[in-house]
Amino acid sequence: MPFKTSPVFHIFDQQHQEAKLLFLALGKQVKSKKAIELQLKLEFLELFADLMEKIDFESQNQGNDLFSPFKSLKKALRKTHHLKLVEGNLKSREEDSGLLYDSYRAYLLVQKRKIQKEAFELAVGSSLKIWDDFREKALLASRGIKPLTINTAINQLVQEELESIHKELKSPIHSQGFRDLFESLRKIIMLENLLIQLGFNPIFVNSIHDEIAQLKENLKPWYSNHLAFQTLSGFLAEKTSISKKYMEWIKELKEEKKSLSSEIEKQAFSFLNKILV
Repeated sequence: MPFKTSPVFHIFDQQHQEAKLLFLALGKQVKSKKAIELQLKLEFLELFADLMEKIDFESQNQGNDLFSPFKSLKKALRKTHHLKLVEGNLKSREEDSGLLYDSYRAYLLVQKRKIQKEAFELAVGSSLKIWDDFREKALLASRGIKPLTINTAINQLVQEELESIHKELKSPIHSQGFRDLFESLRKIIMLENLLIQLGFNPIFVNSIHDEIAQLKENLKPWYSNHLAFQTLSGFLAEKTSISKKYMEWIKELKEEKKSLSSEIEKQAFSFLNKILV
């Protein structure tokens, strides 16, 4: 018997179709731009699975089960994204300093080939059936969901992210704390945008929403610095002797990370004080 499709499924379906096309392109050749685009699509599809689990947690097709066939691919694509940020950091360093870091560039190229090989093998080794199954399960899971139920579930997910930030974020914030903060803000922004797309009022007033977006944006240079420091440290750990230019660079990255961490920590706790009073 025909049934009315939930508006939230229409949004999912559009993202699913675009993700599937990117996946097919990835199976022909792994390019960083396409890989990053697919990663972003998968992040939304994973959030949709979380939303379905929140609405009907007793269903065996919800949450992790719904998205589980894509977790390995998402992880591989994230590695591609991270390496792209590290390459960008190297490019900026060479342009600013006028120096070349050829051995490090060669090291990154080896890492890049490994990561691209992993992503490519996951793409060509996966059947399109997992995409079709995902869509079918998502369609069934979203059947008959009332708008108020969706609104309530989204609000609950946002509240859970805020409570997690409040509970886990302690001063001084360590690297994992900054990464978790970034992920929570990313989810909150997606959920807010989903509410608006569905025709609901956003949870936060414009000024708070702008502050959430700005804090997430400010975390990007911290994340880039963190990845650059982490990767360069791994490269230098393999060396028996380290040249002066690398010693100076790793020192500057460490100092920059300390400065960025201090500034973002102030912003994060200021933000929390505003929304959790």
